[in-house]
Amino acid sequence: MNSLLLVGLGNPGKEYENTRHNAGSDFVRMLCDKYGVSLEKEKLVNGCYAKLNIHDCSVILCIPDTFMNESGLSVSKAKKFFQVENHEILIVHDELDLENGCIRLKNSGGHGGHNGLRNIIDHLNGDSSFKRIRIGIGHPGKEKDIISYVLNKASESERMNMEDKMRNSLQLIESLVINGWEKTIMKLHSSEEKKDES
Repeated sequence: MNSLLLVGLGNPGKEYENTRHNAGSDFVRMLCDKYGVSLEKEKLVNGCYAKLNIHDCSVILCIPDTFMNESGLSVSKAKKFFQVENHEILIVHDELDLENGCIRLKNSGGHGGHNGLRNIIDHLNGDSSFKRIRIGIGHPGKEKDIISYVLNKASESERMNMEDKMRNSLQLIESLVINGWEKTIMKLHSSEEKKDES
């Protein structure tokens, strides 16, 4: 792997900080802290970014300045700006269909009702071959409650659990670069199974 564009989805602005919908951008900020890099604003990508090298792979960490529903604009511009291919794009996003704090990797696929992913696919001309890190936020139970649920903050205990799980999953990026996608998925899922058994 020569390049990896890692984009954390969320909504900009103080009012959306630490909300469930911002799990993706929170994950990227944690990565910045882990590797000691700072995000810089770049108008040409409609967002901010930081660069680092992991085992000769150029890893670009990016957070869009656009709102979630317009994430595709930033992703498509970043793709062009950093000259990466769709299979070198990794989107980090919140996932209603996973329990709070559960982290899963996905190789490609549809948007599953996620408006950020939907917009990215549209801006990539219908190509959904980019990779994803899905961060579980749980489900409110009723469809009518979803919008307010994702735009609100989790309880303190839920938030702490999510942050712990995200922090423990930061090493996934290094594993992806060194070991590749399939081996990293197998390692992640086997470790999760062991936790479930204990």
